[in-house]
Amino acid sequence: MDHTTLVDGATLSRHLDDPGWCVVDLRHQLADTTYGECVYAASHIPGAIFLHLDRDLSGAMTGRNGRHPLPEPVRLMSRLGEVGISNDTQVVVYDDAQGMIAARLWWLLRWLGHTRVAFLDGGFPLWQSEGRPTTADQCPRPPSVFRGAPDWRMMVDADYLLARLASPELCLIDARGPDRFRGENETIDPVGGHIPGARNRFFKDNLEPDGRFKPAAVLRAEYLALMAGVAPSQVVAQCGSGVSACLDLLAMEIAGLHGARLYPGSWSEWCSDPSRPVTC
Repeated sequence: MDHTTLVDGATLSRHLDDPGWCVVDLRHQLADTTYGECVYAASHIPGAIFLHLDRDLSGAMTGRNGRHPLPEPVRLMSRLGEVGISNDTQVVVYDDAQGMIAARLWWLLRWLGHTRVAFLDGGFPLWQSEGRPTTADQCPRPPSVFRGAPDWRMMVDADYLLARLASPELCLIDARGPDRFRGENETIDPVGGHIPGARNRFFKDNLEPDGRFKPAAVLRAEYLALMAGVAPSQVVAQCGSGVSACLDLLAMEIAGLHGARLYPGSWSEWCSDPSRPVTC
């Protein structure tokens, strides 16, 4: 069975020794980019490898393309092969930030055509609270070969949005917290506010208090209300830098609402050009 959205702790536990499965630790903090490697070295799910948001899952910043540009596809595929992920691998991703970081790799793999990737429901905190095994041992996987091709239809750029801001057929969903969406408490990007017409869906609102995703039927009802008649294929998700928005896209997949796209540059790219409109 292929897992393409979620895997629970019990299921992952049964596959910890399965060479066809690869668990990826993606813990990260924007304010301390060494955090993930430090906590991974101290304790992680047995067999898990570590990938870094900035070094492995992002491209070079130019000052106009956002804080976490998409990585160059060939370089990303090479890196995936280096850490032992092949086209046949069932990948499971996790973090300790309610999926904010791990969903980025979930989306990137799908972007490259690899759908056998799932998020560990509840992440590392729930894994620990359930008393499941952890280790400090690091066991690198044998290198492999990963081949794919990016599906550019899964994303849009700033020009696409700029040309459609007034269109009733566009549903732009902003995954940032409500305060940053309103232009308040903006401490990450140089400009506060949001893209005109965007609707706020804080990525944490997809989750139950224990960190698990809400049931599919609940997510579906909430997103349909937010979309207000717009087709899923006309939904574009964005956030501050194209990372946490991927969790909204994962939630829509769980809800059976397929075809939504990502604006990778997100607010950090949008606000870098003063000619683009801003709303607070």
